[in-house]
Amino acid sequence: MGHAGAAAFAVRYLGSGPVEALPRPELRCVREGERAPVGQAEFRRALGRFASGVTVVTAPGAEGEPGPAGFACQSFSSLSLEPPLVCFMVGRASTTWPRIARAGVFCVNVLGAGQEELCRGFAVSGADKFAGVAYDPAPVSGSPRLAGAAAWIDCTVHAVHTGGDHLIVVGRVDALGTDGPPQPLLFHQGRFARLAGD
Repeated sequence: MGHAGAAAFAVRYLGSGPVEALPRPELRCVREGERAPVGQAEFRRALGRFASGVTVVTAPGAEGEPGPAGFACQSFSSLSLEPPLVCFMVGRASTTWPRIARAGVFCVNVLGAGQEELCRGFAVSGADKFAGVAYDPAPVSGSPRLAGAAAWIDCTVHAVHTGGDHLIVVGRVDALGTDGPPQPLLFHQGRFARLAGD
């Protein structure tokens, strides 16, 4: 089938209807009765030393859905220059991911310094995350492009891979821009941060 065929199949499958959250995978490297090689608290403490940017991934609402979808995401990265690809990671139990999958497109909004409250609003479940939020449609996908974001990346879902208790979503970049202020919002050791001098 090849990579392109597999990606097309994944997008068709994910866009074909409701997508049930996959069961949490078992750790194959740990046999029953064995201790996991690294405890979750230790893992979080060590990885918390890695400062990351903060994004909100959005998608237009599919037919019959109440509105657009979105969630706060710090697990985002550029992936390839040729072709231009980015990726983000989302928990397999996420209730927002199936809506993005059905749309087949998304926009990554790179949050700017001062957008902490916007991020907190998109980090909750069950609320209307777009209430009072200013946005316009991204030029290709129509996904919400949040006002004041440092940058936006408009994408089509290219491939989806499993990665433990998360999914790795690869997006083909169709358009992008840097309309907002250049200073990013950062996340470090469990709290928001800014570059020195901001």
